Formats: sequence, structure tokens, C-alpha cells
Amino acid sequence: MSKSAPQSEHRTVLLRGGEVHSPADPFATAMVVERGHVAWVGSEGAADAFASGVDEVIDLEGALVTPAFTDAHVHTTATGLALTGLDLSGAGTLAEALGLVREHSAAHPGDKVLLGHGWDASRWPERRRPSRAELDEAAGGRPLYLPRIDVHSAVVTTALLDLVPGVSAMTGYHPDEPLTAAAHHAVRSAAHGAITPAQRAAAQRAALARAASVGIGSVHECAGPDISDEDDFTSLLALAGAEPGPRVVGYWAEQVAGAKDAQRIRELGAIGAAGDLFVDGSLGSHTACLHAPYDDAPHTGAAHLDTAAVAAHVAACTEAGLQAGFHAIGDAALTAVVDGVRAAADTIGLARVRAARHRVEHAEMLTPETIAAMAEFGLTASVQPAFDAAWGGDSGMYAQRLGVERARTLNPYAALLRAGVPLAFGSDSPVTPLDPWGAVRAAAFHRTPEHRISARAAFTAHTRGGWRAVGRDDAGVLVPGAPADYAVWRTEELVVQAPDDRVARWSTDPRSGTPGLPDLSPGAELPICLRTVVFGQIVFERPSE
Repeated sequence: MSKSAPQSEHRTVLLRGGEVHSPADPFATAMVVERGHVAWVGSEGAADAFASGVDEVIDLEGALVTPAFTDAHVHTTATGLALTGLDLSGAGTLAEALGLVREHSAAHPGDKVLLGHGWDASRWPERRRPSRAELDEAAGGRPLYLPRIDVHSAVVTTALLDLVPGVSAMTGYHPDEPLTAAAHHAVRSAAHGAITPAQRAAAQRAALARAASVGIGSVHECAGPDISDEDDFTSLLALAGAEPGPRVVGYWAEQVAGAKDAQRIRELGAIGAAGDLFVDGSLGSHTACLHAPYDDAPHTGAAHLDTAAVAAHVAACTEAGLQAGFHAIGDAALTAVVDGVRAAADTIGLARVRAARHRVEHAEMLTPETIAAMAEFGLTASVQPAFDAAWGGDSGMYAQRLGVERARTLNPYAALLRAGVPLAFGSDSPVTPLDPWGAVRAAAFHRTPEHRISARAAFTAHTRGGWRAVGRDDAGVLVPGAPADYAVWRTEELVVQAPDDRVARWSTDPRSGTPGLPDLSPGAELPICLRTVVFGQIVFERPSE
């Protein structure tokens, strides 16, 4: 693909000689961008009429142009810290993880607190987390914060506990187990409080740069007082507004009781009191709230909000014109959400609740009843297909926690689509990596076959679905008038995929009139991002090889 000259907002650009993924023309090979928007898509022959009237012509050289992806659930600063710091997600054993801690401690002698991420004992042959004594030794007696990969529990060193007076009396403190609940939030606050503004900005830039490099044009930042702090949230929004890069849409997960609370949410720059407003925790940390006990623990997890709290929040947000939303993973948590939304709808009216497009993050352990309720109330399911790829299957972490039968019910994307529930895909990065094509593949090749959806439906959920989740129906698709947020890819032949083995799985017949997508079969090479453009501005360009 030819190199592009630096763009300004008012340059008119013709891209031609490739494949343009657009419902406006399934055979499109060219596109015109003007004033930050798509002005035209069409055929190569028709492109000749535009060539003399544009500021620049870009030869795509056969590359694929798609809408830029939207990652509907990201923790940007934490993602950047994982990218630039201690990442244990690749550690194959407990011993390897402890070795990485030692190396990181030696390489960062000036850091007040050592920060890491991503351990997952369910994948290690030892099947146990590091003890505090082991961490004290590996970190050389220094403060160390190591959240589990799901970020709902953490192991820490004695030196970090010493920085949090009264932590041993807090809910979720366990002398010989990972910290959860209030104790976890307190040590996280202490650890993140040691990050300087410069370190934070560097982490945010690193995360947004990584997002742009994989074709992501927008991220939904899911922040809140139990996750980060207001300075982190507002500094991210300011940085994203001042520098070229992916769009950042902010959610602040704090309960709203009335107009004053709603106004404060808006003053922070958030579009909703949503994202990780915790109704429960996670399956990996045994804190997702279940109707029946875990298979490998004698309890049902943790409930943070009940039906009444959900109803009050939804009603107050709806009255204020804000999106509400909740983090809910376990079946009992999801029951509390839909029962709460139903109570709110009974009070203020179903039509108003539906129009607000409230959200549920993760929504993993659904039943036919909760799926039907989500459809009735117009709730968006903001989901992470990479979770199934990482922890699904009959021998994965889900099966360890729930048993095989319950594990097979998780993440039922096909049932959600059949019921009419809007889907928006994300990563929950740094829980799973920023990898949109990998997420589309994970949904199309779900470990439980009856939950699979077509690659086309999954792609839509990861592009247009994220825009719809923030109330925009005019974006995330390459049609005239839409924002010019797009990515250019090097890939192999385009195909049309069906999710059902009883029909032909692949078609390359252009007569189908359906825009093709890359072959996402397991083992096939995923597309390589050559360029990412946001509102007509280049935010990533792959170096020449």
C-alpha cells in the first residue's frame, strides 16, 4: 500500500484498488474520505470520476479496508502498566512467575511500589497462587501488588500491607489467601497512588498506541472509584482529547441517587454511570455471585448490589438521561440486574428504560429467563469472547469452578442474538489482550458449538456494536456520512462464514452479495494492520517492512 501524506481534517482522500467492507456496496473497491467522514464508497471504475478532484489518491494494492474496531471494555492505564511493566500472563508455572518478579524487582530499583498483572494459577501445574513469603523473597522485601488475571483479587507483599493501616480488619482480608473486596481495593489504591503523573501518562499512551496498532479506533474506558481514581480518569480523557489516537469514551462506575450525583458524573466527562459497577466479582477469584455453590468452593461468591440498589440506580440514571450499567457475571448477579431493571421499568416506564440503552458488562452465566429480560429491557450485552477462548471448554477454569454442565452454559452469544439482545465486544484489557480479530474468531469458534455466531455477526458486534452501545447508530460502518474511522489490513482471500456445520461453512462466491471477511479458522493467520484512521486522521501506520 502506498504511503499517505500527513492528513488534515479538510483533506479529501481517495482510497482505491482494494476491498472496502461496506454494506452500501458489497463489491466496493474504493472509498472517498472528506472532512473526517466517509463521502462515497463504490467500484474501481466509478472511482475514476473522483481521482482529479481529491487532494490525495492512495493505492491500497489489494488491501482490505474495514471500519475500525471498538473495544467496548478497557482499563487503559492498567493496560499500559501491563504493557510496560511486569506481565505474568505468559508465565507457565509458579516458579516462572516468581522468577519474573525477581527480574522485575532487580530492573526497577527506584520504583516505590512494584506493579504486576496477569497471574493465573489455574493454568499452572502447581495449581496454587504464590504465597506471601514467596513474594516477599522474590521482591526483596519491597512493596508489590499482583492482581490475578481477572483483577478481582490480588496477592501482595508484607511491605505493601504495611502501607495500608487497618487492612487486616477490612472485608476480603485473608492472611493466607488472595485479597478481595474492600481489602483488595485498599491495597490497589495504595499501589496505584505511588504512580507518578508522568508514569501514568506514559502507560496511557502505550495502551492507546497498542490499540491503534491492532485497528482499534475507539475504546470504552470502564473506570470507577473501586478500580482507579478520578485523576486517572480525567487525565486519560484529557490526553485522548489532546493527542492523536483512538477515541476514548468514558464510563464512571458509581451509584447515582439523584440529579446531583448525575451532574458529578457528567462533570468528570463520563457518558454514563456504568461499566464496572460491581454487582459481583469473577469466577476465577470465586467472587462471582451464583445461585448454587461453586464446584470447588463451599460458597456462592459475593454480592455487592441487590435488586433494590440496581432498581434505584437505573431509575435515577434514566431520569437524568444517563446510561446505567453493571458488572455482572454469575447467574444470581444477573438475576439481580434484570429484576432491578424490571422494578425500575415498573416505576418510570418500560419505554424510557429501553430508550436509555443501559448496559451489562460480561453477562456470562445467563439463563433463558435473563436473556429474555435483557431483550425486553433493551440492555446491551458488553461481552468478551476471549474469556471463552482462555477459560472455556470441558477442562478449562470455568469447568473447574462450576463443573462441566454449568460451564457449557456460559457466554451464549447465539442465544443472545436470537433474542434480539445487542452485542458489543471488548477485551476487558488487561484481563485479555487488545486483539479484536482474535475476539471475532473466538465468538465464531466458541468452545461450546451451540453458542457460536457467524464471523459477520461477531465482526458487527466489535465494530458497529460498540458505537450502538454508546447511543450512536450512524457509525462503525463504512457508508456515506459515517465518521471516517477505519483500518487497512493485509490479509488473504476474503470469505463468508456460516456458524453451523450442517451448511457450507465457507463461501467465496461474490454473487452472495455479502461483504467478505478474512478466513478466521483456527490456525489461519489473522490480518495484519497496516494503518488505522480516526475521523480522517492517521493514528497508526505500520513501518515499511
